[in-house]
Amino acid sequence: MKKFEELKTLVSSLEEDMDKFYNKQNGAAGTRLRKAMQDMKNLAQEIRTEVQETKNKEA
Repeated sequence: MKKFEELKTLVSSLEEDMDKFYNKQNGAAGTRLRKAMQDMKNLAQEIRTEVQETKNKEA
């Protein structure tokens, strides 16, 4: 659950950069946004792997 909380925190922290990039055309915000999205992808993969390992232990 800790990784899921990290994912939720990361998503909520992106709001400001989303606004800056899409509404104010701030390129630096786009760079931060892309980095954060990559971090989200990696974190989601870690969660996915953890879920699969837990599921396999139960079987």
